[in-house]
Order: sequence, then C-alpha cells, then structure tokens
Amino acid sequence: MRDQVGLVVEKLVIDDGVPMTVGERERLIEEILDEVFGLGPLEVLLKDPTISDILVNGPDSVYVERAGRLVETNVRFKDASHVRVIIDRIVSNIGRRIDDSSPIVDARLPDGSRVCAVIPPLSLIGPVMSIRRFGKKLLTTDELLKNETLTSGMLDFLSAAVEARINIVVSGGSGAGKTTMMNTMTRFIPEEERIVSIEDTAELQIQQPDVVRLETRPINIEGAGAITQRDLVINALRMRPDRILIGECRGAEALDMLQAMNTGHDGSMTTVHANSGRDAFSRIETMVMMASQFIPDYVIRQMMSSAIQLVVHMSRLNDGTRKVVEISEVTGAEQDQVDTAMIFELERSGLNSRGKVLGQFHATGYKPLCLDRLRAYGIHLPDSIFREVQALKEKSHS
Repeated sequence: MRDQVGLVVEKLVIDDGVPMTVGERERLIEEILDEVFGLGPLEVLLKDPTISDILVNGPDSVYVERAGRLVETNVRFKDASHVRVIIDRIVSNIGRRIDDSSPIVDARLPDGSRVCAVIPPLSLIGPVMSIRRFGKKLLTTDELLKNETLTSGMLDFLSAAVEARINIVVSGGSGAGKTTMMNTMTRFIPEEERIVSIEDTAELQIQQPDVVRLETRPINIEGAGAITQRDLVINALRMRPDRILIGECRGAEALDMLQAMNTGHDGSMTTVHANSGRDAFSRIETMVMMASQFIPDYVIRQMMSSAIQLVVHMSRLNDGTRKVVEISEVTGAEQDQVDTAMIFELERSGLNSRGKVLGQFHATGYKPLCLDRLRAYGIHLPDSIFREVQALKEKSHS
C-alpha cells in the first residue's frame, strides 16, 4: 500500500507542476509517506543504525545518542499536536493508551525499541518521548570483544556459568548495557531447555526455540485489569519453566524471583538498577520489603545469598562506551550484608587526550567456588583465565 500511495503522491506532485528537482520531489514524497504510514519526522532517525537513543523534548527539540554522546538534531515537529499524534500512533499499535487520566505510557516499536512517553499536565514543555533503540541485528560475541565490553576470559567464564545453570543478576545504571549483556548470555542456554521471560516492555531477544514471552499489562480505562510482573512470575512457576528470565526486577516481584531461584529454577537471570555489584543487593532487599515488611532483614539476606551466585555489573563510562566493570561471586551472608568476592574487574586509570577511558581488565586471582559446579557439568576452565590482564587499547573515540 505504501508503494501504491507513493505513486499517487508522485503523480499529484507532477501534475501540480511545482518547480523542484528530482531529489527534492523524492524527499517530499518520502516525508509524506512517513507521515501517513510511519512515525513522521522520526522515521529518518529510526533508519539510522548508529543511533541508540532518540529523545523528543517537545516539538522543537530532538536529541539523539551516537556512540554514547548526546547531540541535537535538526528534526522538528509542526507543533505539540503533531508530537501527540505520533505518540498516539505508537501506543495504539500495541493496545495501550495515553490521555489525561493516564499521561505516562511505556510501549515498544515493531523492531523492539522501547518507548516512554509523557504528556501534559505532567510534562510542562508539551508531549515528550524517549526511544531506546535495539538493533535489528544482535551484537555477536566477537563484536563485544572487539568493542572491549569484556575480555575473552570473562566471556568464557560467563558462558560456562550460564551453561551450568548458575543464577545471575546483571546490575548497572540506566543505559549501561544490561539488556545487551543479558541477551548475550541467553545465547549460551541449551536449546532443549524451556524458557519463560517476563518483562514490563518486551526487550529481550532470545534465540532458543522453546520460549514463552510474557508482558505486563497496565490498568484499563476503568482503573482495573492490571497484570504486574509479580503476577506473571507467580504464574510462570505453573508453566514448567527450566529457567525464568525477568527483564528488569523493579518491585515486589523480587521476592517471588528469589523464591523461584531457590526452588529448582536454576539458571534464572534478571537485571537490576544499581550503582555497583554490592549495591544491587541493597536494591533487591528494598524491593523484597515492598512485597512484605514482615520478613526480617537477615532472612532476606540469607535468601539472596542462597539464590544468587553471580553479579555482573555494567557501566557506561565517560567516553560513552559500555563495559563489564565487575563480575563477583556471592560467598555467603553475614548479619548486615551479603558477602561477595570479585573475580574480574575493570581498573580505570584516567582519560587520554581524546577523552578515551584508559585502564585494564584484570582477574583478581580469586578462584570462584562455582568452579566445582562447572566441573560437574563437564566444563573445565583453565586457571590462566583467573590471572589474565588486558589493557584497554589506545584508539580514538568514534
């Protein structure tokens, strides 16, 4: 239909005799088609694979993130109503709504990109929107190694941990690459296992054949009908999963996640917003208290130390690159904290003249306790992995 409408528009432009070059005419036709069938002025940005975030701050201000850097674009909307039309088009495609009674919405585009939109009266500058892009092509492990997201030794250890059904939490700040890392690790799950994924907005790109994908549902116009992540976690336990993957743990579902990890669903994974690997446990403890305030602190810590074996902490550095800055193993729990031992870390030493982060990945020399479990699964890692040191390459930021 887009092609047919394009031919009609082209005929109308030619018949009107408007003086313009062939290039200008083609660009005009493309803009009209984007407005009718796509997301208007945003289509040109969505077609650019180098853009990782699109940020619409009202009709006259659109920023994008390229290679970790925010830059303003020359993309403009006609007015605030134009932005609202595009937002309505996005949310209606997945059966959600945004209006005065529900002025915030999380949605997704057909390519999996995550959209968050806010309209007045909550937004004082008109309708605003952020789009977190997810590439159509998954990053390969070779590309992650080339980008120095982690080292080959760290990747070998994580792949072995996933195969040996070790429970893993990926922590980090917003935009640190947590979902990308979790997508990478799901590749190492054996194909014969059944996976149930639970997300607020579907982002995970799991390649295994036996996958059940569940997504939460917001309240309807009558103020009822909401299905939370906690509801889905409880229901997932009845679906005979081998592993449960929670896209992002952010509320009371943390309690059910820990219980699932402690009751035979080994190899489960989730992500958590946190400033460090150790801080992830404080966040999870707070979320468990949201489910029940009557569980003693020490019991929660015992649950966490029993359920979670590894924490992978991601960070977006000053130069915009995203890296695994810490991999730690849980070794137990004391009265006031969960004990961890660092296996790998990124040690930063400064910036070069081009703003590139300097430093090195290095193993701490600690040999994780989970190596016994890996050997039980027939996985034998060389001791050299836990002694390796790899400096970040001196290259210009592109």
